[in-house]
Amino acid sequence: MSLPSVAIVILNYNGRNYLEQFLPSVLASTYSNKKIIVADNASTDGSVEIIKQKFPAVELLLNTSNLGFAGGYNWALRKVEADYYVLLNSDVEVATNWMEPIIELMENERTIAACQPKILSFYQKESFEYAGAAGGWIDTLGYPFSRGRVFDTCEKDNHQYNSTQKIFWATGAAMFVRSNVFHETGGFDEFFFAHMEEIDLCWRMQLSGHSIYAVPISVVYHVGGGTLPKGSRKTFLNFRNNLIMLSKNLPFAEKTWKLPLRLVLDMVSAFKSLLKGDVVMFKAIISAHFAFIGWYFNHKQKNRNQQRKPLETLDGVYRGSVVWQYFVGKKKTFFEIVNNMR
Repeated sequence: MSLPSVAIVILNYNGRNYLEQFLPSVLASTYSNKKIIVADNASTDGSVEIIKQKFPAVELLLNTSNLGFAGGYNWALRKVEADYYVLLNSDVEVATNWMEPIIELMENERTIAACQPKILSFYQKESFEYAGAAGGWIDTLGYPFSRGRVFDTCEKDNHQYNSTQKIFWATGAAMFVRSNVFHETGGFDEFFFAHMEEIDLCWRMQLSGHSIYAVPISVVYHVGGGTLPKGSRKTFLNFRNNLIMLSKNLPFAEKTWKLPLRLVLDMVSAFKSLLKGDVVMFKAIISAHFAFIGWYFNHKQKNRNQQRKPLETLDGVYRGSVVWQYFVGKKKTFFEIVNNMR
């Protein structure tokens, strides 16, 4: 029986140093029926030249402009034929046998649309990494968090999240996705540019009847923060895209009260930042709100026919407020927060 084909697609923008450092581990992956593709988002740092010189086995797709994470991957994956895609950040080190357990699970469970491995920190290998940790969840108000990472608190990996289980979203840093489902559900929302687009995609995949899994027996090590550093742009995209995601995917009855509440909570964050002297974050959140309002009146019609289900009927949803538990209840770990629901 032949193995399904897998395309590991690394979206790159000025990540030459990461490619030199981490491509060898990807090339050493033991899964045989694979191809490795670097989709370059118009880099200017010599990334393309170094791949041609040092990694001739890697295929290249060359874009003429930087379309961001969402647009860049949509552009690249339209050109790639494979049974499965692996969307892999350039700043990720992988183990040789990281692919086999995930592909085996997805082959045995055809309802699974996407999976992620366990994401540990490259610099602190005993700790979970911010981008996905051991699988993404979301709370009832749309705040994302992970098994092993809540807001800025990353736990140490004591194998407490080693179970393979359903989650709400799989990280875009190392996402295995069934290619036909990716295209059938419309791929990433290119308006997002970067941040939240993988959560939005996984939400739409669940709405279409598929499931998302974390497979912690597979482990990768992520540098993190290598593409878009913290700052006003990152804050703007996070706040704007989260509101857009809620507007797109929540049923009308939930949206009518959750969106106004989220806007109020965002403003609390904005003025809290202002009181601390962080004018940059304050302006980024205000700008995100204006951008969301602009999107709402110009783009919401495109999603009118999308199927919607109550958020709490989906997998990987915490039926309370992670903000309340974390900041008021002082519960800093996934287990402390989620067990409080039971």
